[in-house]
Amino acid sequence: MNLGVRWTLHGDGRTPAPGAVVRPDERLSWPRTVGLGAQHVVAMFGASFVAPVLMGLDPNLAIMMSGVATAIFLLATRGTVPSYLGCSLSFVGVAAAIRASGGTSATVTGAVLVVGAVLFLAGLAVRKFGARIIHAAMPPVVTGAVVMLIGFNLAPVTAATYWPQDQWTALLVMLFTGLAVVCLRGFWSRIAIFLGLVFGYALSWVLDLTFGRIHSMSPSGQVTDHWRLDLSGVSQADWIGLPSFHGPSFEWSAILVALPVVIALIAENAGHVKAVGEMTGDDLDDKLGTAIAADGAASMLSTAVGGPPNTTYSENIGVMAATRVYSTAAYWAAAGFALLFGLCPKFGAVVAAIPGGVLGGITVILYGMIGLLGAQIWINAKVDLRNPLNLVPAAAGIIIGVGGVKLTFTDTFELGGIALGTIVVITGYHVLRAFAPDHLKEQEPLLDSGTSSYESGADGGAKG
Repeated sequence: MNLGVRWTLHGDGRTPAPGAVVRPDERLSWPRTVGLGAQHVVAMFGASFVAPVLMGLDPNLAIMMSGVATAIFLLATRGTVPSYLGCSLSFVGVAAAIRASGGTSATVTGAVLVVGAVLFLAGLAVRKFGARIIHAAMPPVVTGAVVMLIGFNLAPVTAATYWPQDQWTALLVMLFTGLAVVCLRGFWSRIAIFLGLVFGYALSWVLDLTFGRIHSMSPSGQVTDHWRLDLSGVSQADWIGLPSFHGPSFEWSAILVALPVVIALIAENAGHVKAVGEMTGDDLDDKLGTAIAADGAASMLSTAVGGPPNTTYSENIGVMAATRVYSTAAYWAAAGFALLFGLCPKFGAVVAAIPGGVLGGITVILYGMIGLLGAQIWINAKVDLRNPLNLVPAAAGIIIGVGGVKLTFTDTFELGGIALGTIVVITGYHVLRAFAPDHLKEQEPLLDSGTSSYESGADGGAKG
């Protein structure tokens, strides 16, 4: 059985020839391949660091399971879809909503495990019936609206939780990260979030040395005097050890909040598979169902032991575009590095010590980018918002999702925010379409035409 773990040496093993690319079943010399694997790890650092911290989960376990998830994905796709799977930012809003209603880490991972199972089944359905079943249920106007409300639903988290902890650090980190995203080129622009974290970390340390403790809201929510950067947990952590595991807990209210993220993950996978196919020159349309199912299976395994869900990372797709090296051997090397990082509790303690003000500056940009990906889906699919069939359900669902509108059924069950907004978008669109006059029922572009655009030059990269 071909598992995609055998590679032929490309040329002299040093660099691709002018105009040539290193294909998925090829590799450079092993030292260069390992170096590329390390570069892929750095590229995914920013989001993979931030996401588990924002979700309240163990960053060590998140990094470790990202390596496991990548290995599962590469085996499932037989090494034909070079991609790295890291912690999905689409679930940050879900985790915040579940915790706000009294949920624990087990409740969060239980709800997300169900999402992984649904994603796995969706992938199997796409393999059997083709991607058109996705297009029929979730045309671009629906997908874009759901992604948008998921991202913008996070705005109160930044405003109420992170920014007040250190507003001036948050402002400076926001400005630095914005400049890094816009002004840097190539690989450096793709790790702008990571650079913003490093800058904020160093800035907080300098401010502590210069001005002492800050009087503001602490991570516990109380206004008190505290250090911006508290490294006490780092000194107590071991160098080698296993991350903390826990089992999932299943609650219907939490599951209903989490389920809408399936739509965002399907859109992400479709766009990323299409982008990889365009870069490698391979027709990967028949791999879309397998990729979605592999993502779901990897997320189920991760959340079953207490880790976060995973998805393919556009940052790493951008690294491939810049280097012209699409070898899956580099991703196996990256997965190995992630496993090693996961076995270092001191590394996780450094991540967990990221100051709240730093997260405030990062999340202002990050959450907004997640929301605006929905607008990007609309633009790429040429969704006409002048058409009331598109405008009405999207407008209503986004306001419900962003504003936290709630629909109370009993004293113990209510729908609101992301869950209710998604239901309104999907059902609203299809109900209105059933009664709309023919001239409003324009043909929707297919979802697998891609949700992101990637440049092939060294100065290009993934913006997603």
